[in-house]
Amino acid sequence: MTGFHSGLAVLALADARFPNGGHVHSGGVEEAAASGLVSDVGQLREFLFGRLRSAGAVAAVFAAAAAHAAAAGHRADWLALDGELDARTPSPAQREASRAQGRGLIRAGRAAWQAPALTDLLAATGRPHHPIVLGVLTAASGAGVWEAALVAGYQSVSGPSSAAVRLLGLDPFAVNAVLVELTADLDDIADAAAATAHLPPSDLPAPGSPALDLLAEAHDRHHREEVRLFAS
Repeated sequence: MTGFHSGLAVLALADARFPNGGHVHSGGVEEAAASGLVSDVGQLREFLFGRLRSAGAVAAVFAAAAAHAAAAGHRADWLALDGELDARTPSPAQREASRAQGRGLIRAGRAAWQAPALTDLLAATGRPHHPIVLGVLTAASGAGVWEAALVAGYQSVSGPSSAAVRLLGLDPFAVNAVLVELTADLDDIADAAAATAHLPPSDLPAPGSPALDLLAEAHDRHHREEVRLFAS
């Protein structure tokens, strides 16, 4: 039954209904839509593919590394992991969004699981990034590094896809079909993240996306000037 329980926990973490606050973040889609960069399903497909292969890959890597550290008891890694993810997130707006979502996930995760490593993470970092919290909770649920990476990668595209439906009135069936098209890419990212989860934090992969950084900063500026539907 252990495998069933951990599998159910992974599904709960990936579920959009899990109350971690992710529903208020669009992952750049709101600014992309406002700028005319994403207006239909085809353009959304390209956006999500790029996001998965950049921000999604980084999130998967750090979620897997955090799950590995939590399972192995390597609690001295928390500050290093948090700092290295900061270094791979050049946009201050994206760093803030990640930490805000991490805070929401901590509240929800504490209600669902006993996770001593989470206490150590908070003591070391104060306000950790979302992928690191996700990795710790995945380990607490009994699941492994691959599952942590899979959930992180999935969330990097599932949230933006839902935001696109709300913002642009896109056909939800067509948008969900786009997510299914990304299955092989998501598996590849989870495989790669799991394979590097044991590395020192400074040696973890660092794919980047300057376009997403610019969108995040533009959204943050516009959000201060006018009401936006999403926080990021």
